[in-house]
Formats: sequence, C-alpha cells, structure tokens
Amino acid sequence: MVGCARRRDGRGGVALASRVDPAQAERIALNTPLDAVGGIGPTDAGALGAMGLTNVGRLVAHLPHRHEKLEAESDIGALAPELLASARGEVLSVRALVWPHARVPRVEAVIADGTGRLEVVWFNMLWMRHKVRPGVRVRVQGRTERFKQALRMVNPQTEVLPDDEPAPREARVRPIYPATERMPSWRIARCVGEVLDRALPLIEEHLPEAYRVERGLPALADAYRMMHAPRDEREFTLARRRLAYDELLLLQLGVHMKRAHLRRTLKAPALRWSQAIDRHIRERFPFPLTPGQDAVVKDIVKDLSSPTPTNRLIQGDVGSGKTVVALYAMLMAVADGKQAALMAPTEILAEQHGASMGRMLEGSRVRLALLTGSTPEDQRASILRGLEGGEVDLLVGTHALLGERVRYASLAVAVIDEQHRFGVHQRAVLRSKGTVQQGGPAPSPLDDTVTPHVLVMTATPIPRTLAITLFGDLDVSTIAGLPPGRQPVRTIVVGPDDRPAVYRRLRQKLDAGEQAFVVVPVIDGAEEEGDSGLKGVRALVRELQGGPLEGKRLAALHGRLKPSTRDLVMGRFRAGLIDALVATTVIEVGVDVPNATNMIVEHADRFGLAQLHQLRGRVGRGEKASACVLIADPTTEDAQDRLKVMERVSDGFALAERDLEIRGPGELFGTRQSGLPPFKVADLRQDLGLLTAARRDAAAWIDASPGLSHPQERLLLRRLVKTYGASLGLGDVG
Repeated sequence: MVGCARRRDGRGGVALASRVDPAQAERIALNTPLDAVGGIGPTDAGALGAMGLTNVGRLVAHLPHRHEKLEAESDIGALAPELLASARGEVLSVRALVWPHARVPRVEAVIADGTGRLEVVWFNMLWMRHKVRPGVRVRVQGRTERFKQALRMVNPQTEVLPDDEPAPREARVRPIYPATERMPSWRIARCVGEVLDRALPLIEEHLPEAYRVERGLPALADAYRMMHAPRDEREFTLARRRLAYDELLLLQLGVHMKRAHLRRTLKAPALRWSQAIDRHIRERFPFPLTPGQDAVVKDIVKDLSSPTPTNRLIQGDVGSGKTVVALYAMLMAVADGKQAALMAPTEILAEQHGASMGRMLEGSRVRLALLTGSTPEDQRASILRGLEGGEVDLLVGTHALLGERVRYASLAVAVIDEQHRFGVHQRAVLRSKGTVQQGGPAPSPLDDTVTPHVLVMTATPIPRTLAITLFGDLDVSTIAGLPPGRQPVRTIVVGPDDRPAVYRRLRQKLDAGEQAFVVVPVIDGAEEEGDSGLKGVRALVRELQGGPLEGKRLAALHGRLKPSTRDLVMGRFRAGLIDALVATTVIEVGVDVPNATNMIVEHADRFGLAQLHQLRGRVGRGEKASACVLIADPTTEDAQDRLKVMERVSDGFALAERDLEIRGPGELFGTRQSGLPPFKVADLRQDLGLLTAARRDAAAWIDASPGLSHPQERLLLRRLVKTYGASLGLGDVG
C-alpha cells in the first residue's frame, strides 16, 4: 500500500499529507471510489467500504466523534519523575504477572528510543499483553514516577504506532474516529489525509457569505478541514458549531417549507362558533374547564374558525385534561354539521376515550361510535355505513380508522392521541380521509386540496425546545395545571432492604379496598436480561401470591399477551375484580382507574425520569390520596440523585427538561419510533440555543423565499430534499 504521512502545516496544527502524483490528484472527485484513490490500498478500501465509506465524499463526511490532546513528545532520556509526559519507543520486553506471582494482575514492559529506557506497567489490564509485543512501536502518555531506581509510567494511555508516523515535538490535537477492529482510528486518519487537501475545494458552500459572517460561522470546507485536522480546540469548536447548525437549519427549513406549502395549497372547513355553541359544549363537561384548558380552547377556536388547516400539538402533564379539550374541538365540528375522529394507539386507550366521551355525551343527540380491530364484522359494517352516510358524528378508534373502507361524509376535525406512536404516513392517511366533504370521490393524499383540521395530543411532557424539533410543523399549546379534585401523588424512593415493609403497607391498602399497580421493567427477569437479581412479571406474580399478597387477586399484564387478553385483564381491573396488577410499562399511557391509589416500581433505576413520571400518573386519578414507591438499588451517586428528583418534583415538564439534560432526547420516546432526526453532529443536550437560532433563521428564510427558488438557493434545496425529502414529504414542495 502506498503510505500516508503527517506533515506540519506551518501554523501549529497537523496537516494530513498525501503522497499522490499531481496527475492523479487532478482526477479526484467526491464520488471517486476509494479503491481508485492513490495512497489507499485495496485492504483499507475494503475495510472502509464495510463501514459504508465507499467514496471520497463519504470518507470526508465521516467525522471524528472527539479529539484528543497529545502532549509534546519527549526523548525518554530527557524524562524526569513526577511529570505528565508523552514518549514513544520500541517495546523491548513484555511479561504478564498473575497470582501467585502478583497480588494484582499486571502487564510489565520496557520501551526504549535510543536515548534511554522506560518501564511501563498496566494493572488489571492483562489484555495489553496481546496489544503490546516486543518489536512494536508505541506511544505512552501519563505521569512518570521513580520506582526502584528506574523511571516508569503506570496505566498510561497507550497507542500502537505505524512505523512511519513522525513524533510531534509540540502539543497537538488528534481526531478520534468511529472505528472498527479492521479499521482503527489512526488508519482512518491516514486515509482521510490522502484525500482531504484535494477534496476540500470540491465541497460546495450552500450558505451565503454574508449570512455566515453575521452568525460567526466558518465556510463549509473550512469546517471540514477543522474537524479532521484542527490546529487547536477552538478550531474544533468552530467547526462543530457550523456543522451542527447546518443539520438543525436543514431540519427547520424542511419543517417550515412543508408548513408554508400546506397553508398555501390546502383548505380546511372554517367552522362556525358562537357563545351559544360554546355554552352547549361546556354543559356536557362534568366540571368547569381549568384556566389552562380555557387558554388552549381559545387557541383551538381561533384555529378551527379559519380556512387554514390547523396542525396543533396539545400537550399537558399527566392528568391535565387533554381529552376534554379535544372533545371541545370535536363537538365544534358536530355543531357545524361535520364529523370528527379520534385515533388512539391502543384498544385500551380507544375504549377508555369512547367510554369517557360517551358518559359526557349521554342524553345528547351526538352519535358516537367506537371502531377497533376487535369490532365484530357486522357492527363494523354498520358503523362504516353510518360514517359514510353522515349518521355517525364522532368516531373513536385505533389504526382501524385508517382502513380503506373507512369513508367519511364530512370529516372536519381529526384528533391523534399519543401522536409520537404514529408515523408521518399514518397522520397523512387520516388527514386525507377528510377530502370528500366538497363532493366527489376522495383524491389521493398527494392530491389533497381540502383537509380536516388536525390536533395531536401527547401525555409525555416534552421540553419546548425538543417539541419544535420533533413536531416543528405543529403549533404547540400546553395545558397548565390540573383539574379540580386531583390529589398530588406522594413519591418515595427506598432501597431493597425496605421492600418487605413496602409490601406490608400495600397489603393494608388492598385490605381497605384500594387497588394497586406493581411495575417491573421486563417480563421474564433474569432469563431475559442475564441479571440474577432482576425479577420479571411472571416471577413476581408467583412470589407475591405465595408471600406478602397471598390471597389477593393478582393478574399479569404485559406486551406479549394478545390484545384481547390485555383488554380483558384491564377491564376486570377497572371493574374492581383484580386487586393488584403486576405489569410492564404497557400501563404507561392512558390507563384511568380512579380506585388505583398505589404504585410500586421495582428496579426503578432502570427507568428514565420521564417514564417514571408517566407511570406515576396512573395513580392519583381519583379523590383519594395516592402514593408511588420506587424500589431501587442505584450503583452511582448520579443515579441516586436522579431518582431523588422524583421525590421533590411533580412537574412533568421540569422532569423532562432534566432527563433531556442527563440522558438525551431518546429517553423521552426511544429514538427509533419518535422520528428524531439522525443527527451526526448536533446534540440537543448541548445545542438547544443553536436549535432556537436555526428555527428563527429558517422561519425568516422561508417567509422570504417559500420554495427556495432563487438560483443561489438551488444547492441548499437539493441538500434539503436529499436529507429530509422522504421523511417530511418534500418531494413536491420545492
């Protein structure tokens, strides 16, 4: 293989230099396959290809995930004790010592560089004997000490070096790449060095110079150079900021472009509203709306009265009364002679919504129907006929609402509950169901010109900064406060030693006629996780039945049960025929049993704060005092502090902010189902300010140029469609 070399760049940094003749250099392009690049041999090209890095552009876009400061290297003969130093040399000897020859297992080596010798020892790192062998050149960085008249380093940072890497004589910053066993970071760096200088001029800039200067952003090519070969930490910070901003700006441009396109091209029914309609709707509710609910209702009335399609996210803490607000919007449609639908992610939740709305609509002329996968075929056919004929006003259901046979006479309002559990396509299909209202056959989703207003609800408190990333095409309304009669849930964190007392107290509560949830993180426990101390649902039911809750009516609820079985168990629990439900997080959302006043969460340290808060929200839904006991054995001080937050903080939004800081956005939803963009550089834990700036900039940009149609915006539009065209449906927008 033709070698790669490092050279000083004359400015204090390290340039990755290529040994390729000028004629070959002229032919490089970003789409040039790596096996055609001089200096990258077939072995390295194959290893890079296995990582998905098949051409020059992809290799340059493979960014370091961190940088490491390397101290200036010294000759071994010049080293003194008690210094933080870096040196390199050839390994002369290696030996591993284990019991009975050593109390602590260790590997000892001697390295030399022609000026002196250095002893190196690695305690509890026996694997080093396979990495460091006689004849190998290594770099060690650590603190020197005098030991038995010799100089040595203990557990230094250690790197095996290629033969031709020159020693730096001053401190520098080195990129550390995501790597594999076949292709370690230092070899990736060498291959990047083969192409970087020639690739940088090929990187096209998509942000105007004045725009960049105003925001303190380097040119795109400079940012890539500073990521791969920074002169110092400041350059790396500048480069990272530019690339993170680009990712956030592209997302926000896509979101705002889609939003502007929908508002330009689609119409929605402008629903009538009056004081009389408002009074009639409110008479249906069992209690006056809270100030928080009232504020969101005002937003909704304004939205639904306009011919511009509503796309609003209604979020509120657990038990804040989102369903009542959604019902207000649905009844506003019915009052104008139109239809409304609510789609929930599970049959349990759909049935709960149907029952709750049915109670509030009792005695009214509003015709309500429930449609789920379990609806009998004859009943389903009747509902579908009534829906298409306009004889059903409100439809509540699950994914069944998306079926091809489901046709509405005049769908004006579509409500989606727990919207992060549905994909973009499912939202689009439900929206497309409202296109029949002006007569004629329903067009396809791509041809929609008339659309229902869409409200989406979530009970997962989302920090506003994250909400505008996940649901940036939506207006966000937050319901503050709780309805009257709701009792705060007392939360207590205890250790495993307190477990017997916790279950004795629970037994007393069950004897008094109350009900409880007992939550565990897994179904099968030790067999599932390889943790002998971890109990699952099944093992815990057996333990409780034969011990502290003997004689009580217990049942198991988890995701492996058939939906019909889960519904049966939940129905029996709601009816008071089960005393305690031992469950996984399937109960996390929407389960409403006012008599369930107690919750115990086993292995609580395995859950995030947002998830624990959702679980805690299953109790405290009636007028009785409720308690949530978190049994945990956290192994770190940070984990202990995190759980203690649950005792002090009852505000789900404050907890969500805390979880975002600690564990990142995936904790709130799980990245895969949430639709979180797969950022390579941006990190919402540290880039919230940058996100806000990108959102503001994107809004102004799309206001000035809705389709990014100016010639100088062509490259930006191309990159936007390539990145988010499919997920945001931008193919026909720009």
